[in-house]
Amino acid sequence: MRRGAARLREAERRQTELRAITLDELIGPDHLARLVWDMVGRFDLTLLLDAIDAREGRPGHPQTDPRILVSLWLYATLDGVGSARELERLCEQHAAYRWLCGVVSVNHHTLSDFRVAHTAWLDGELVRSIAALLAAGSIDLHTVAQDGLRVRAAAGKSSFRRKPRLEEFARIARERVARLKAEVAADPKAARTRREAAQARAAQERLDRLEAALAAMPHTNPRNA
Repeated sequence: MRRGAARLREAERRQTELRAITLDELIGPDHLARLVWDMVGRFDLTLLLDAIDAREGRPGHPQTDPRILVSLWLYATLDGVGSARELERLCEQHAAYRWLCGVVSVNHHTLSDFRVAHTAWLDGELVRSIAALLAAGSIDLHTVAQDGLRVRAAAGKSSFRRKPRLEEFARIARERVARLKAEVAADPKAARTRREAAQARAAQERLDRLEAALAAMPHTNPRNA
């Protein structure tokens, strides 16, 4: 007699659930977002703070902390994102960007206005920061030259001491900042399209490697175990 199909409790990953979790638990202790935040904390933000009209003892709504906005743009640049609209989406959905926001809501208008108002200053700091991260070996040279994030690459510990090497890092950083700005002008959705394609490609590569590994493993007969 033929048996019916097994009745199963199956995985469901699209269902929304409420969990008690802090933002700080969203990313690991050595996540690059934390390094970006600490790095921006060492910047001189006086120019940006002086441009804020809202002051203690005066009317006006508090403005978004420039440290948050600079950190978001730096992390986004490392991540191959140059569009304010895409950055807004990531701030709502991506753990690292949510962590950088720290429950402060930002929209694409705020992000874009800040980028335009402080273009020269921000471009300079982005280039300097990316070059420094490359020199310190905190990000991968090849990955930054392409797209996406990779932490702790093998850029030798003495890289920051060699002037030609530093100049090369600065050149890569300048090219990345310029390319993202040009890309946004031509196609604001390019970063998201590229990210999705890269994720799909990486997922397929992982699956191919897994299938090859499984094929190489001998089958075990439970009766002989």
